[in-house]
Amino acid sequence: MRLAVVQFVGEADPRLVLHDSRGLLPLELPANLRTALENHCPDAIRRAAESGMRPPLPIESVQRWLPPVIDPRTFRDFYAFEQHVKTCRANRGLAMVPEWYKAPVFYFSNPTTLRGHNEPVCRPRSTRALDFELEVAAVIGQAVENAEGAEAESAIFGFTVLNDLSARDLQAEEMKCGLGPAKGKDFATVIGPGLVTIDELVKRRIAPGRYDLAMCARKNGREISRGNMRDMYFDFTQLICHASRDAALFPGDLIGSGTVGTGCILELRPENTSGWLEPGDVIELEIEHIGVLRTPII
Repeated sequence: MRLAVVQFVGEADPRLVLHDSRGLLPLELPANLRTALENHCPDAIRRAAESGMRPPLPIESVQRWLPPVIDPRTFRDFYAFEQHVKTCRANRGLAMVPEWYKAPVFYFSNPTTLRGHNEPVCRPRSTRALDFELEVAAVIGQAVENAEGAEAESAIFGFTVLNDLSARDLQAEEMKCGLGPAKGKDFATVIGPGLVTIDELVKRRIAPGRYDLAMCARKNGREISRGNMRDMYFDFTQLICHASRDAALFPGDLIGSGTVGTGCILELRPENTSGWLEPGDVIELEIEHIGVLRTPII
């Protein structure tokens, strides 16, 4: 299934829709995907998507795309692509630390600042080094704690595109204090345009929690980054096992992959990408079979 949360022209309330070749088919389910997952198991949502649908509506009738999950309880963003970590550390004259290879690490981001596809994002007033980060995010479909092996992968309901916007100058200063990132990430995170359930991606699954999906980023229409989800050093099974150790994950929770290799200006360097993000720029992040996430900067 390809699910999205949209607000149609002339309607006040958003709706959960199935997005396929026919158009957008509103579902008889709560528009809040977290609520839908809490009240219905993933299989029940699949059955609801296959029956009881209203007539399709054209994509042109969408006034606003909302985040596929509007209000996750938690949002953990990992650091799982070795190329990204190595390059960013090398740019600062630092070698890899052996602890990075022992277990995947993450930070808690702000789940109240999520933005949807095509939604403008204001550059924070206090930064002059605004960056994008090309990532993929898993949406948890069922509660899990101390997951092991296949149980971790079965907890994934689907995947969406994630843009972990970052104020690099703020981030660099605060992390010198040994804590963070915090305000460098606190203003906006973009996900969407929708969610693709894992059954749609089975042919691209190459190992548990690992998928062969091309990822690219375009700035003002020019491709500046290309990578692949298969290159994660820690796959999503390992991320969920680690995240759920002595802690529960709940339906609707977000698990970010971290930045794919070459997937940000910090790694590519601003002199090679026409600078940091400025008002008027448009970033498009694309993941094969999942979608294109567009963000205008204002």
